[in-house]
Amino acid sequence: MKFTLSWLLDHLDTLASLTEIVDTLTRVGLEVESVDDPSRKYDGFVVASVIEAKPHPNADRLKVCIVEAGGGPVQVVCGAPNARTGMKGVFSPVGTYIPGKKMTLAKGVIRGVESNGMLCSAAELELSDDHEGIIELAEDAPVGVAYARFAGLDDPVIDVAVTPNRPDATGVAGIARDLAAAGLGSLKTPAPKPLAGAFDCPTGVHLDFSPADRHLCPAFALRLVRGVTNGPSPEWMQKRLRAIGLRPISALVDITNYITFDRGRPLHVFDFAKVEGDLTVRRARPGESVLALDGKTYTLEESMVVIADKNGVESIAGIMGGEHSGCDEATRDVLIESALWDPANIAQTGRKLGIMTDARYRFERGVDPEFCVPGCDLATELVLSICGGEPSRIVVAGDPSPPRRSIPFPYGEVKRLLGVLIRRQEGEAILARLGFGVGDGTVVVPSWRPDVQVKADVVEQILRIAGVDRAPTAPLPRLDDGVAKPVLTLLQKRTRLAKRTLAALALREAVTWSFVSRTAAELFGGGARSLALANPIAVDLSDMRPSLVPGLVAAAERNARRALSDIALFEVGQVFLGPGENDQRVAAAAVRRGRAKADREGRHWSGGALVDVFDAKRDAMTVLSAFGVSPSAVQVLPGGPAFLHPGRAATLQLGPKTVIGWFGQLHPSALEALDAEGPIVAFEIILEAVPAPKARPTKAKPKLDRSDFMAVERDLAFVVDAGVRAGDIVRAAESAERSLVAKIGVFDVYQGDGLPEGSKSIAIHVILQPRDRTLTDAEIDAAMSKIVAEVSRRTGAALRS
Repeated sequence: MKFTLSWLLDHLDTLASLTEIVDTLTRVGLEVESVDDPSRKYDGFVVASVIEAKPHPNADRLKVCIVEAGGGPVQVVCGAPNARTGMKGVFSPVGTYIPGKKMTLAKGVIRGVESNGMLCSAAELELSDDHEGIIELAEDAPVGVAYARFAGLDDPVIDVAVTPNRPDATGVAGIARDLAAAGLGSLKTPAPKPLAGAFDCPTGVHLDFSPADRHLCPAFALRLVRGVTNGPSPEWMQKRLRAIGLRPISALVDITNYITFDRGRPLHVFDFAKVEGDLTVRRARPGESVLALDGKTYTLEESMVVIADKNGVESIAGIMGGEHSGCDEATRDVLIESALWDPANIAQTGRKLGIMTDARYRFERGVDPEFCVPGCDLATELVLSICGGEPSRIVVAGDPSPPRRSIPFPYGEVKRLLGVLIRRQEGEAILARLGFGVGDGTVVVPSWRPDVQVKADVVEQILRIAGVDRAPTAPLPRLDDGVAKPVLTLLQKRTRLAKRTLAALALREAVTWSFVSRTAAELFGGGARSLALANPIAVDLSDMRPSLVPGLVAAAERNARRALSDIALFEVGQVFLGPGENDQRVAAAAVRRGRAKADREGRHWSGGALVDVFDAKRDAMTVLSAFGVSPSAVQVLPGGPAFLHPGRAATLQLGPKTVIGWFGQLHPSALEALDAEGPIVAFEIILEAVPAPKARPTKAKPKLDRSDFMAVERDLAFVVDAGVRAGDIVRAAESAERSLVAKIGVFDVYQGDGLPEGSKSIAIHVILQPRDRTLTDAEIDAAMSKIVAEVSRRTGAALRS
């Protein structure tokens, strides 16, 4: 929601500075996203007088002008046909940035004549598209004064982030109301004057709905103003519309846009001459379409509400009008419409048609129903003052004034819900300034606050204006023994630790949508859609994500299409495995693509190989190690989910049944379904699935390079059945001599000539680290014998000769 400071001051009587206004807006919950001072755009531009304008000696269409801008005469070469002696214009000296040309002005020589500045057109200042001549100012324009100040272009533009529950803040008047309630001044919003009208409106209104559908259009007000002149809107209105990013069109259209932002009340105008018969508000019929004001033709569905006449659909209700009945310069009689629409239906229609307008933005949040008729009166008042004409009496269909909501509210709820005492007199004064009716134990909600439904909402309004800094500070609760309770849960600690660990592995954190497409949901959800959304925000965001990987793959692919093909991303966030209470889990996942291997990131002078499954394994095992899980305790079982490449994937398991995650290379068919190119490797670990570490003292083994005694290294090769896993051999070897074994790793796997059919050779590297003495040959042989025996007993392996 954008507005200018001067616009706000039309509704708020205050002496507060811009800084105070901005700080107060954020404090009361209307966060200011930016403040743009447009005068900075026109730094250096000044009002100047053309002392002399004579023909250029070497060019027929150029003139040599002597300009006085307050610092002495300056020579300028100008090609504008309206440049002449005695006129006032806008001068930009050398060094000024020209926004319309995206350049900084330099001293130049044009056809042999020196030019030391520029007389500017409106297009060069981006004030309009007019570039035929330079700007002409009034004769009394003060020479040397900054043009931004003279033209009123120094009005700061404030951009406020409006949350969906605050439809009242989609108008400048509503924002001023909050500031006044916060003590920053007094509200002075003028009330619209009711207009009786001189004649009956010739166009009737019919609400053609069944009793079950009457909520789709609770009320519809219409008035004819005849004999109008639809020229340009006043300069003050055009300035404000341009300041907030709207293009002035014509007086009638600009008036509706102005009221939309001024009061949060969208309106629409029809050219009466183009409307055939009465207006009917109804559901769209199968096959109907409309050419809208944006020049596009939209095919409508029965769920959508339209405004129609005998010619057919003239407007998509609450969203956009039709081209056929739109107003133009020839309009002489205008119908002004002010209606109420069902917020849910407007939102649904807008999403289906892919239309976002200022009207939809407000109607889908809920506009003030009591301002339906006054909004039409306000628009009529502006039309009469700007365009002239004669108004008819207003036609109203439906009920524009539903009863206000009354909430039982004993004031003790403030202390109970906040834990802070705000005196009753202060709290009730705040509610009154916000427009609430305060009675004995009851609060009546104003019509512009549909979000206030229960007692807690009323308390929120009091605290919002009084200030959240009123809440007292208190120490954290402590246990009986005086020890502070832990602030973070184990899951919160793991979430933070997983992020830091993955970032240390040269992975970049990504935050992706919690929604994925149906294809991705079925692919990563085991063929089923566990949580399909009833009202998705987009077709490709239709399901809650069962995995973090689809979002990361999509992010990696977007980077790849922008020439960042070697990329490594991670995310720690929620996944949704089903509708059950315990099916919402926190996962850590990462993807690597291209040559973004675990030991280096992105492009590298050495070229490097593509990522492989062992990069994903390293990432996963590093995270588990950070959680205090010993690598030897993790079972790496071949195979994984169906979206992984067979033979290049594994499941991570603790104990016989506890599956904690997986890693591997994504299958080509999975990449095709995700519209991505590989190779891409990934891992995912469910943080809650990893058991909490046991609280027991452990003795850490000394690091090899810090021991006072020499380590002993031996290689052992075993012949085993082809189905035996290397991890089983490693675990058996580690358990045989725990007091001496420091590290065991697999360095060779062989199948082929020299081995019995159906068998393979697995070679391991064993490091023995003594802690208190140097090992003798006999002790080394004994340890190795125990390892061989234990491996043979548990896996049926034989030492390879």
